[in-house]
Amino acid sequence: MTVITEELKAKAEQIKNEANVLFKDKKFPAAIEKYTEAIEVNPDVASYYTNRAFCHLKLESYGYAIADSDKALVVDPNFTKANYRRASANMALGDFKAALKDLKIVSKRAPADKDAKAKFDECAKIVRRIEFEKAIEHDEVKRSVADSIELDAIKVESSYNGPKINEETKKVDLEFIKGMIKRFKEEKMIHRKYAFMIVLAIREYMLEAPSLIDVKVPKDGKLTVCGDVHGQFYDFINIFETNGYPSEKHAYLFNGDFVDRGSFSVEVILTLFSYKLLYPEQVFLARGNHETDNMNKVYGFEGEVKAKFSDMMFKLFSETFNALPLSHLIENKIFVTHGGLFSRDGVTLDEIRKIDRITQGQPGSDGLMCELLWSDPQPEMGRVPNKRGVGIQFGPDVTKNFLETNGLDMIIRSHEVKEEGYVIEHDGKCVTVFSAPNYCDTVGNKGALINITPDMKLDYVTFSAVPHPSVKPMQYASQFSGLLGM
Repeated sequence: MTVITEELKAKAEQIKNEANVLFKDKKFPAAIEKYTEAIEVNPDVASYYTNRAFCHLKLESYGYAIADSDKALVVDPNFTKANYRRASANMALGDFKAALKDLKIVSKRAPADKDAKAKFDECAKIVRRIEFEKAIEHDEVKRSVADSIELDAIKVESSYNGPKINEETKKVDLEFIKGMIKRFKEEKMIHRKYAFMIVLAIREYMLEAPSLIDVKVPKDGKLTVCGDVHGQFYDFINIFETNGYPSEKHAYLFNGDFVDRGSFSVEVILTLFSYKLLYPEQVFLARGNHETDNMNKVYGFEGEVKAKFSDMMFKLFSETFNALPLSHLIENKIFVTHGGLFSRDGVTLDEIRKIDRITQGQPGSDGLMCELLWSDPQPEMGRVPNKRGVGIQFGPDVTKNFLETNGLDMIIRSHEVKEEGYVIEHDGKCVTVFSAPNYCDTVGNKGALINITPDMKLDYVTFSAVPHPSVKPMQYASQFSGLLGM
């Protein structure tokens, strides 16, 4: 056993201070390396682990953050910050019961801390509500909220001066979409009747779709694949303004995580849904891990929908997200899904196509649906548990096996912020594309998209963030933005 001398303690402190500077400069991977170096010199300081856990939280590596918090509590069982960090990670994963246990400890040890008490109360409220909803589900057959919406009973006030959906056709047209985008840019909302009409129509359409959708590149046109946009409406619209709006010759595939974090998620999702209705064969939408109830509770979309519309509207969005397809197949050659691959070999496209996503509803913490939404690639061979705490990390050999099993050329996925907006790995067979530049107004990354021509050539385009109104990310995330380091 190594004796930790005063000299070693001083050396570890010096390294920790260097890590703190890197953290302050938002160089989180480099900070993690330095905190790890400090821990190797002196493993008996709980704060080194919680500092590293905070970096992992910033990088959305929630599984690693929990592991570091656990280590800190082994070193010092009374180190309250470790409970706080662990609560943050579990909250980020939607494990509210586990978070509540740690927040109860934090609140008990610091009874005068109003912020800690507020977070505890908010988390307790969510746990009670989830338990109540589960109890209701057991007592009665769950009725769709869509069945309780009477569109004809919703009147459009004469004072409403925004775009309107034609009362006779009841269909979205290009004029309506253009008017809606213009209104959204002015920070105004469309009438709730039209929002209900859009979401109800998408829900009905998606309920009939398989879990894996076949996609063709338009002849004499192109297909654009975009990654996460995360409620950054002004950056999202900038994609159309610089790369071209959807049309019969310009198809788009948005690969999940349309909502959360950014505070204009409602504007993003209503625009995407409207374009899907206008161009059903040219606009494709895949579910991401943030089109789920637990994520929406934590990262702002639920609060945003309730603030801009109502609780009923959020429930309708939730049902509609459950119906979104999980993956797309471009010209039988490129597999596109939000997260990644699986904890076992041999998964076929037919298996993916037949996933009963609608009955399952939420993706859970294991199984094919969960892994499609949550998994990440890694440079090392094989598989390991995901740093996020959900899904797996898969190596080049796993990618190669999946592609060979299904006769495919490559995988396009999203789910991870990248400095240049995209990364090509696994011998060119696995591409990550992320389309939210300067993610959360703090990361400083570029966004990217991929244009695919009929001859299946890929052109990677990067872009920077554009100005937006002074509304902070996670504006609607209640008590939890502070808990998650926002």
